[in-house]
Amino acid sequence: MPTARQHLAWLAAALTLSACAVGPNYVRPTAPTTPAFKESSDWRPANPSDAADRRDWWTVFGDATLNDLEQQVAANNQSLAAAEANYRQAHALVAEQRAALFPTVDIESSANLAGAGRGKPSQAYRLGLGATWEPDIWGRIRRGVESAQASAQSSAADLAGARLSLQMELAADYIQLRQLDEEKRILDATVAAYQRTLTVTQNKYTAGTNPKSDVLQAQTQLRSTMAQSTDLIQQRARVEHAIAVLIGKPPADVTIAPAAWTLRPLDIPPTLPSELLERRPDIASAERQAAAASARIGVAIAAFFPTLDLSASGGGAASRIGQLFSASNLFWTLGAAAAETIFDAGARQAQVSQARAAYDAAVATYRETVLEAFAQVEDNLSAQRVLASEQTDRAAAYQAANQALEIFENQYRAGTVDYTSVVVAQTNALNAHNAELSVEAARLTTMVDLIAALGGGWTVSSDPLVARR
Repeated sequence: MPTARQHLAWLAAALTLSACAVGPNYVRPTAPTTPAFKESSDWRPANPSDAADRRDWWTVFGDATLNDLEQQVAANNQSLAAAEANYRQAHALVAEQRAALFPTVDIESSANLAGAGRGKPSQAYRLGLGATWEPDIWGRIRRGVESAQASAQSSAADLAGARLSLQMELAADYIQLRQLDEEKRILDATVAAYQRTLTVTQNKYTAGTNPKSDVLQAQTQLRSTMAQSTDLIQQRARVEHAIAVLIGKPPADVTIAPAAWTLRPLDIPPTLPSELLERRPDIASAERQAAAASARIGVAIAAFFPTLDLSASGGGAASRIGQLFSASNLFWTLGAAAAETIFDAGARQAQVSQARAAYDAAVATYRETVLEAFAQVEDNLSAQRVLASEQTDRAAAYQAANQALEIFENQYRAGTVDYTSVVVAQTNALNAHNAELSVEAARLTTMVDLIAALGGGWTVSSDPLVARR
């Protein structure tokens, strides 16, 4: 029968063997990249310092209301709260997996009273302490911890990605809100101008110099524009309600006062493509999922090797509580058991193959995520360039349409053109003004998209959990 010294020798051997871990050691997969973005070849940032630290990237707009709303998203949004709870679950799973590296200790006690017939009842008391431990000889548990930790790091990156997505959505909604405010201002000013034109047509009709159709056309133009202005109120309410949900408040509790259109596009210089791998939380999440899948290969391979279970127990047993810990009533045991599966019809090999395939899929997903990130940056760089050029043309078109309107209005008052020419000119001027505003708003939204595509203010190094590789 093995002695206590032999048991201790087995324990020392198990600890020595537990230094190894079967399965592949993870190496970050290569990802397709290029020296520079194609759409940034002629990029000339006007304010390069604006992109130096994008942690609170929305501050580049210089809008105090937007800054306040963005802070409320981080504090109150319920989707973000759910993502944070998912992260805490993943973090707790790491602790659960790591606990398997240590012995499990139990304490048990009992007190029994037994008797038969008229005899004196017998008493029995027992108090014991037991421990069991499975030494992680082949690294199965450590690979499990490694996988859980990588999954938690992925969850941390997912949390950052969810936060960035919500911040981006709020900024886009806010831009739309202010665009609607500006459209309302334009339409209200247009209504006032149309009202003056209607007065002119009515005076001309009263004087008998123009037909009543001019008055009817002017009334139609005025009422249609007033209806458009009224419709904007409903559109704005919907956007305001969406913002309320994003900041975690009932719509009835949120009122954002109309404000002037002060938002202006800025040039956001892109990072290097290689830096994008560290700036995008979705890329970091996909890479950590690949690391988790790699560790699970080791877990599957460890099933081919024997397991060793060590146990120890000790305590006291006596018929009287006072004698429970006397030397003659103490007991102890040490035990070791080894087991290995010798036939499973290929089940373990199938599990290894499945784990390897899952790793290959995770690597492919990681590389696809990188490619999609590059495409998003290229798309938004292209959009920024094209929209900047388009805005110049739209501004010139509005200026020309406005000048044409002034000419036609003067000619109509002088009686040299009919009122139809004025109506067409009014419509052209209003459409040109709204088109210019729409392009400028699109540039602002694309600016938000570009900042998000570049990772916002998040980096791998800014998140301690994800940075721990």
